Amino acid sequence: MPFIDVIDYEDSEGRLREIYQDLIGSRGKLAEVHKIQSLNPESIVKHMELYMHIMFGKSPLRRYQREMIAVCVSKSNDCLYCITHHAEALQHFWKDEARLERFKADHTAAGLSPADLALCDYAMVLTRTPSAVDKTFHEEKLKKEGLSDRAILDASLVIAYFNFVNRLVLGLGVHLEDDQGKGYAYD
Repeated sequence: MPFIDVIDYEDSEGRLREIYQDLIGSRGKLAEVHKIQSLNPESIVKHMELYMHIMFGKSPLRRYQREMIAVCVSKSNDCLYCITHHAEALQHFWKDEARLERFKADHTAAGLSPADLALCDYAMVLTRTPSAVDKTFHEEKLKKEGLSDRAILDASLVIAYFNFVNRLVLGLGVHLEDDQGKGYAYD
């Protein structure tokens, strides 16, 4: 149970009902992370605009890379909700359950490309010890692997976004849906 009041779909009306219906139409279903914001419906809209831009917008980062970063950040924060949802999305792209399980246990054991490994390392460091990221880190870890400044910016946005969402989920007691995060639109 969440730590605050939540308005379920069945009890929603007016603008909140409209937002819920839009989410079901665009994402395939309504997530608990959306419902936790039901007391402030417009925050759901702004949240989804940011999410869609960062995770689905035009970027030098591929979709699987953004999902991979999401899992790394969420693992660092011990956010089971986001790990589950975004590991499912990553599996949509990888289609390799054994690799996904290795990745969730230790991203360095999943046979990642050097660029993907650098992105995951960046996610872990920026989440755990942001002050450790400096120009040298960028030059030796990220740019060395061919990541452009725009790719690094986009990775930073994904990392910052998931740190925000992990705190929302953990701080307000968001629990996994009964279907364990399956069935969303990933492309």
